[in-house]
Amino acid sequence: MRHWAQAAFAGALVLAAGAAQAETRLTYKSAKTGTSYYQMGVELAEAMKAASNGALVMTVEESQGSVQNVMEVRARGADYVFTAPPSLVAAAQSGSGAFEGKSAPQFDEIRSLFPIPSLTMHFVVAGAEGPMTLEALEGKNILLGKGSFGATEGEKYLELFGLMDKVTVADAELSNAGDALKNGQIDGFVTAGSFPAPNVIEAAASQDVRLLSLTEEQVEETGQARVVIPADVYPGQSGDIVTTGLPVVAYTTTAMDDDTAYGLTKAFWSQREKMAETARWWAGVTPDQVAALDALHPGAARYYEEAGVAVAE
Repeated sequence: MRHWAQAAFAGALVLAAGAAQAETRLTYKSAKTGTSYYQMGVELAEAMKAASNGALVMTVEESQGSVQNVMEVRARGADYVFTAPPSLVAAAQSGSGAFEGKSAPQFDEIRSLFPIPSLTMHFVVAGAEGPMTLEALEGKNILLGKGSFGATEGEKYLELFGLMDKVTVADAELSNAGDALKNGQIDGFVTAGSFPAPNVIEAAASQDVRLLSLTEEQVEETGQARVVIPADVYPGQSGDIVTTGLPVVAYTTTAMDDDTAYGLTKAFWSQREKMAETARWWAGVTPDQVAALDALHPGAARYYEEAGVAVAE
């Protein structure tokens, strides 16, 4: 009996070792906790685990933003997955913008896997009645926030469309937008995030608000991608909202082996519709967006070829 028990124990160790070898651990870095993009990371980690029967284990790390995500490529290994706008990756590779004087050879090894929900501009004002265009901001006290893409882009649009001198820009953090709007401290706010954005949902839950649309000419003038927020995404939103957005992509580097990148990409697309059933922002991600991705990881490219998804030439 004793010999049998020892043999069984040894066999269990062998099985455990085999299971450990079959498990691939990854690190996913996206955004600050409490943001929609951090929540996406959590959803993505759960989806990867489900799609791979536990073989892909993704740990979600908090990030201070896309610049940090790209910067960390210099010190990370084959298990690193991160999100960033393609334009920021291009800036890192050219040593421009936030990466001026900070070039690194590792930036050239960045490869794309799949798109995730874009950063979509939201212009929110109090009240259900009134103009639905950006002119509704005139004479209003508007919160832009500080340091974020939404704040920078919002300020750019106010300047671009001659509104900067016609609004008062509130000096407060965007995290307080819902309360500030409810208390009458501000008349509206500008934010960027995947839709439905939690801070817009919060604001619309306690009072009447409306989202403003850009004209087709204004969209073209911004130089950003045209995005439509479908009707009924937010309480009281009866029609489509035309706005702009910044594409966001899940990246890794050439350090990741092809089989892992293939499995990761396949797992994402196999779970995308299921994720969209519980979190509507995933519904905005479609295979059509893959054609815009530059420098695909060979493993991801193999999946897209098998699936018949068009990719960039």
